Amino acid sequence: MSSSTDTNTDTSIDIEETIQGMAEQIAAHNPAHPILIGIHTGGVWIAQRLHRILGYSEPLGSLDISFYRDDFSRVGLNPEVKSSELPVAIEDRNIILIDDVLYTGRTIRAAMNEIFSYGRPNQVKLGVLIERSGREIPIQADFVGCAMDAMALDDSRQVKLTNENGKLELHVIKTGH
Repeated sequence: MSSSTDTNTDTSIDIEETIQGMAEQIAAHNPAHPILIGIHTGGVWIAQRLHRILGYSEPLGSLDISFYRDDFSRVGLNPEVKSSELPVAIEDRNIILIDDVLYTGRTIRAAMNEIFSYGRPNQVKLGVLIERSGREIPIQADFVGCAMDAMALDDSRQVKLTNENGKLELHVIKTGH
């Protein structure tokens, strides 16, 4: 592989076990009539598993935050824009927003902007599979699957979740910055 895009699969994290731990944290919080919303794409995969484990009756929601990103004018439109789907009204509801990796906070900020364009929820709680240092916006997760060691993840590394035939895998990619 090229040194600018070296990829390592991190097998030290059992993703399914980590998601189960997130489900236990969410269940302990016991929000009233929650709506689970995943952020495309990795957040949706995690939210689908959490939705099944937690047995929520409300349909799962999904967001594609492409048009809400603050770097939209710099990087352009993601070539794989998907539609957002919030199958129930969110006004005065308890939202649990799910993403795969919390890094700078910009994706979460964009997701919250989109959520509020649909209405005003009672509260928004954040769950992430992976939390890493490097926040540029003061956002923190309420439910965390795993905190990655900041020493192992400098700015030249990106954490990426992939889904190969229903099997989730975590990759650390060297970006060459």
